[in-house]
Formats: sequence, structure tokens, C-alpha cells
Amino acid sequence: METVVYLDNAATTRVDERVAEVMALAMTIDYGNPSSAHRLGIAASRRLETARAAVAQAIGAASEEIYFTSGGTEANALGTLGVAALARGRHAVCSQLEHPSVGDAMKRLAERGWTVTEVGPERSGVVSVEAMAGAVCAETALVALMWVSNELGTVQPVMEVARAVKARAPRAHIHVDAVQALGKLQIDVAEGPIDSLALSAHKIHGPQGAGALWLRRHTRVQSLMVGGGQERGVRPGTQGLPGAVGLGCAVELAARARPEAMVRMAALRSKLITSLRSRLPSLRVNAEGAPHILSLGFPGVPAEPLLHALEARGIYVSAGSACAAKDKRPSGALRAIGVPADVGTIRISLARTTTEAEIDLAARAIGAALGELGHG
Repeated sequence: METVVYLDNAATTRVDERVAEVMALAMTIDYGNPSSAHRLGIAASRRLETARAAVAQAIGAASEEIYFTSGGTEANALGTLGVAALARGRHAVCSQLEHPSVGDAMKRLAERGWTVTEVGPERSGVVSVEAMAGAVCAETALVALMWVSNELGTVQPVMEVARAVKARAPRAHIHVDAVQALGKLQIDVAEGPIDSLALSAHKIHGPQGAGALWLRRHTRVQSLMVGGGQERGVRPGTQGLPGAVGLGCAVELAARARPEAMVRMAALRSKLITSLRSRLPSLRVNAEGAPHILSLGFPGVPAEPLLHALEARGIYVSAGSACAAKDKRPSGALRAIGVPADVGTIRISLARTTTEAEIDLAARAIGAALGELGHG
């Protein structure tokens, strides 16, 4: 059998067996429609609300502020396009590091006549509070900022930005993409004046196709769909019960494991960098940030051949965001922090299940792959 070292956990993670078990119960035992009034429907509804409470507890929110979605992309769409549809102003601000689900939403707003201001990061890959706040004006109705860059791993000062923005534009809605932050950072929505938060299950060993939007109480948002009024009208349509309970279970497991897992991943990340630098003095660490994401650059080495050479050795990494994997243009995030075009970049992303042995195998494989490509 092929030895598989999976280091693409920022794209998706393997579902935890405990999560799969609770999802199986929701599909085979309490499989009713949560909106049905009979016994099976009531049992399904109870499972749904238990999962909602688990998600709320994980981020310091109230259960009634959690809306289940099909994933982080839909949650980002609701927090941007859904909010903008009811906004009075016509100006939006975002960083140049945003996930395509936010970046493309901003393009859609621009097509509808909005003015959109993109704020570039510092060379560190972090957006300054002053730059974000300075882009705000009286017409600003929406500000979006990713908490942890899915490509670079840099941690953005979202709460500090929120406070600075609200001081200048109290009515501006502040949306945060927390997909890569959930289960990795301490999240408490009461710590700052943010208004909405996008979450996803499959980055924390939950199922693909399941996510949630946190929406501060009394915040107005226009649904992107029409239907039966489920999720208090914000996300109509029969809830995906297995996905929702999978998200709830994954959030609980991630919260319990987080303190130890973050220490372990930080140590593994450091070990990998040290090992690679001993073999490859020209190695470039593109940015520092959250311990689970590492962006590495190799001068003069195209990323695609390196990815294929690593896959042939059973090492699975990526060149960046999975959502932009088929886009052959240079990464906007890498350009924004000044990474030269001739530096091939791979993204290595860890999980709480990643082992030291896997890191050792990856370091050796990267060295061998580069040698094969004539860059050892």
C-alpha cells in the first residue's frame, strides 16, 4: 500500500470517527424532518438544536444567533451579499487576502454599483488596523476581513479592526471569515463589535457541505433563497441534519483538543522548517502565523512539478487555496506580500492528527523531490 502523508488539512480534513457516528444516528435513527410535528421530527429537531447550542458555545454566542448553512462559502455570501442587500450605504472594504467566496462577493457588489476598497497587507501578511480603519468613510456599509488566511496562515487583528472601524462608521457591518480560525484560535464574539462570522465543519474533522453563520442579534440580512422559512428565514430549506450534527460534534471535539493540539502543531511546524532549512538554505518561509498553516517558497522551482513529485512519494500538499487550485494566475495573496514570481510556493497544513513521523517523511520527500527537479 502507498504511504500517505496528508498535509493539506486547510483544504479539508478527514472526518473524525466520532463525528461519523453521530451523523449516522441522524441518518438512520432520528432521520425525521426537523420541521415535522411527529415523534421522528421532534427527535430530529432536538438533535439540530443540540448542535446549534454546541456551535454557539464554541464562539461565545447565543443559540438563536446561529444559522446552519451548506458551508463557509454560503455563510460568507450571507454575511456580505445578504447584508449588503439591505444596507443604506454603497461602500465596502475588504483585505486583499480574502477567500474567493468573499473576494468574488465584493466583485458582485462592484458590478451592482458599489465602491469597493481593497486594503493590502504589510509584508508580514497582516493587515494593519490603521489601514483598514483609514479605508472607511461615511458611506461604508460593509467591512470584511478573514481571521486566518487560508493561504498564508497569517492571523488578522479582527477585533482591533472592528473597534477601529466602528469608531469611524458605527453602522458598518463587520463580517469575519473564521473558517480557518475555528478550532484553532480562541473565538469569543463578545470580545469585539463584529456582526457576523462564517464557520465550516470540514476544516475541523467534520463533514464537507456543512457550516454556519453567526449573526449578531437584531442584525438584518436578506436571504439568498426563498422557501419554507427554516432557520428563521435566513436560510430556508430543509436543514441538512447529518451535516449540522456533524458540525456540532466536530466543534465540541475541537474545543476540547485545541490547547494541546495547537502546541503540538506549532512544534511540528518548527521541526519541519528547521529540517528543511538544514537541507535547503534557500528555503523561504513566506509568512508566520497560525501553527497549522505553513507557506513555503522555493526560488526557481515551479510549484506544479514539485506538487506532482511529492504526490508520487505519497505526500499530499497544495499550492494554495483549494478553491483556486485551477486558477493558473499568480496568487494575489503572495503578490500582496511581495513574494517574487519565480518563487514556487507550496502550502503545508497540519491537523491535530498529524504525527512527528509524518513530518520527518515530508521533509525527506521535499528534499528528494527538489533534487529530482534539479534544485537540491
